[in-house]
Amino acid sequence: MSELGWIDLALTSARPQAMGALLRYFRDLDLAEEAFQEACLRAVRTWPEKGPPRDPVAWLILVGRNSGIDHLRKRARQQPLPPEEMLSDLDDAESDLAERLDGSHYRDDILRLLFVCCHPDLPATQQIALALRIVSGLSVRQIARAFLVSEAAMEQRITRAKAKIAAAGVPFETPDSVSRAERLGAVASMLYLVFNEGYSAGETGRADKPFCEEAIRLARLLLRLFPSEPEIIGLTALLLLQHSRLKARFDANGQIVLLEDQDRSLWDGRMIREALALLDKAIRHRTPGPFQVQAAIAALHARAARAEDTDWTEIDLLYQSLERLQPSPVVTLNRAVAVSRLQGPEAALALIAPLEERLDGYFYFHGLKGGLLKQLGRGREAHEAFERAIALATTPAEAAHIRQHLDCLTGDIAAGAS
Repeated sequence: MSELGWIDLALTSARPQAMGALLRYFRDLDLAEEAFQEACLRAVRTWPEKGPPRDPVAWLILVGRNSGIDHLRKRARQQPLPPEEMLSDLDDAESDLAERLDGSHYRDDILRLLFVCCHPDLPATQQIALALRIVSGLSVRQIARAFLVSEAAMEQRITRAKAKIAAAGVPFETPDSVSRAERLGAVASMLYLVFNEGYSAGETGRADKPFCEEAIRLARLLLRLFPSEPEIIGLTALLLLQHSRLKARFDANGQIVLLEDQDRSLWDGRMIREALALLDKAIRHRTPGPFQVQAAIAALHARAARAEDTDWTEIDLLYQSLERLQPSPVVTLNRAVAVSRLQGPEAALALIAPLEERLDGYFYFHGLKGGLLKQLGRGREAHEAFERAIALATTPAEAAHIRQHLDCLTGDIAAGAS
């Protein structure tokens, strides 16, 4: 590790807790972020010479608070003085700088920070961008590259998200058990979206720091704070199982390798074992949820030594459970893959036919439809479906994969015509 590598690692690890505490203290997202950045700059200047503090998080909070207070004092000089009773307040703003950060403060600060980023008034893209900027510390340039937009457009998107949060007046009190459960669900969904951004980005990802790994890091952080929440356990297991297949998902040319064709020796066994242990722990709570069911489906694939050993009957049953827990046309579309293995492509086509209107703009719908039609020998219809899919592809790898099907079909159709 380089001379400054350990500092970067320490700052990254401390960021969620320090940012959460500064947000609680200043109740201003921009000021908290500015104070944390100033503390980081101070750390980079002083830690190499003096060595790391005993508690980096407490050090960053202390320095960040001082910096934020200095900023507020400078701003106050340009504003009218407050009423006399406020000036005479004996509770000085700096008197509690060294307060002990107990476990409950830590947990609520982290939860509040993550919940602010996934405020329901924000669209999903803004939630992800804000979380990556505020919680993970990615630069605007990195996030813009991931979303394939200009740096200026991403800066504007993040600024608008902060303005919405400020206008919404997000409460800063400690959440009760009911609101905490609601917030945990929203936070888990946001982390899943972050992971999917990285998962769908392709072989190398579209950001310098992989979104998948960042989502897993934050999920593990949540798991340490809430070790007995089954859905958080299930989410962490799901992300680990999906990410374990990273090295097998693309060939040497960056082309997509379907799950059934992947070299399973390339799957990360250590990650799979960790995920399976977590899933077993979640199941023991006997309170199934969507993330646990999805993790159970991924686990069945992970446990199959060969593609032909996959238990499609159990996968179909799990997808039926997921349809009841979280009804969605995408869930039914995924279930159709299991149905095609058990009952054939015609049954799967009948299952997805009612979904066409709602999923007409979804790449995977037309890709699956084309594949099923191809199996049935309906080449021209399959060609149309693949043409629609390639128009909706979001990555070069997706487009190249469908192009292979199209080239194959074009040859078959030409041969049939001749």
